[in-house]
Amino acid sequence: MKRIRPSYPIAVASMVLGVGGLSSLTLWSQADGPMWGLDVVVAAVSLVAALAQLWWPTSGALAATLLATLSPVATAAATVGALQVAQRRRFPVAAAVAAGGVAAHVLQGLWRPSSGISQQWWLLLICASYGALLGWGALARSRRALLISLHERADRAEAEQGRRVAEARMAERRRLAREMHDVLAHRLSLVATHAGALEYRPDSSPEQVARAAGVVRTGVHQALEELRQVIGLLREQDDQVDELQPQPALADLPGLIADAQEAGQEVRLREEAIDDGAVPQAASRTAYRVVQEGLTNARKHAPGRPVDVLLHGTPGTHLLIDIRNPLAPADTAPLAPGSGLGLVGLTERVRLAGGQLDHHHTEGEFRLHARLPWPA
Repeated sequence: MKRIRPSYPIAVASMVLGVGGLSSLTLWSQADGPMWGLDVVVAAVSLVAALAQLWWPTSGALAATLLATLSPVATAAATVGALQVAQRRRFPVAAAVAAGGVAAHVLQGLWRPSSGISQQWWLLLICASYGALLGWGALARSRRALLISLHERADRAEAEQGRRVAEARMAERRRLAREMHDVLAHRLSLVATHAGALEYRPDSSPEQVARAAGVVRTGVHQALEELRQVIGLLREQDDQVDELQPQPALADLPGLIADAQEAGQEVRLREEAIDDGAVPQAASRTAYRVVQEGLTNARKHAPGRPVDVLLHGTPGTHLLIDIRNPLAPADTAPLAPGSGLGLVGLTERVRLAGGQLDHHHTEGEFRLHARLPWPA
C-alpha cells in the first residue's frame, strides 16, 4: 500500500499547538517539583521528537517513548507517536511501539509515582489509552487503504473503458478501410478497363473514345468522392457510424452487374429461389461485397473472360454465392496491380458474418464460393 504523506505545513502547526500545548500544561503542573529543570529539557526534546514523527514516525515515536520514562511531560509526544505509527505503519510495528509506550509509562510510574492515582489504576489507564490509540490508528489505516483501493479500481475501470473505446474506434476504422478497398478496387478496375481499351484500340471511333473517356472521368470522380468521404470519417475522433451512407446490398446487384457489363466484362447472373427483401441485411450486404470482389478479381486477373455468378438459398438454410471465371493464360499480366489483401479481407468479413468463404483454382477456372447464414 502506498503511504499517505501529510500536508506538512498544517501538520507541523497542529503538532506544535497540540503536543506543545499539552506538554506546557504538564510542565506547569510540575513547576514545584524537584526535577523541573529536567522536565523543561524533556519538553523541548519531546517536541522535536513529535515533529520528527511527521517524516519518520517509528523513530520519532521511539524517541518520545524513551523520554516518557524520564518525565510525564513527554507523554503527549509518546502517545501521539503511537497513533502516528498505527496510522502509517503495519500492525506488528504499531503493536511493538504501543507495548514500548506502556512499558515506558510503567517505569515512569515507578520512578515518579503520581500522588493522585494508585499504581494499579495508572497501569490500567495506560494500557487502555495505548489500546485505544492502536485500534484507532489501525482503523484509520484500513479506511485509508480502502479509499486508495477504490481510487485505483476507479482508475483501472476508466483506463479499461478508454481502452475499449479505442479498440472500438480501431475496429470501425478497419471496417472503413475494408469498405474503401472494396469500393475503390471496383471503381478503379473499371477505370483501368476503359483506359486499357483506349490504349489498345487506337482505331476506335470518336464516339467510342468519348464514351470511354466519359466513363473514366466518371469513375475517377466517384472514386475520389468515396475516398474523400472515407478519409473524412477516419479523421473523426468519435464514432460516426450513423453518418455513413446506406451500404449496398443484393438489391443493388443489378447496378453492379450493369457497370461491369458496360466496361466490357461479360457477366452471367443466375438467381435461384432468392428474394432480395427476405435476405437479412447483414448477409445481403456481405453477399454484395462477395460478388463485387469476385468481379473485380476476374477483371484484373482474367480480363475479357466471362464470369458466372450464381445465388441460391432459402430461409432456414444458407445463402450460397458461387462465382466462376476461366483462368487467363499463364503469361497474362494483371490488368491492374493489386495488394493481394482483397480476398483476405473478404474472408474475414464473411467469417464475422457467421459464414465461410473458399477460393481455389479447379479445372481451368477460378472459383469463389461463399456460404452465409440465412435464418428462417
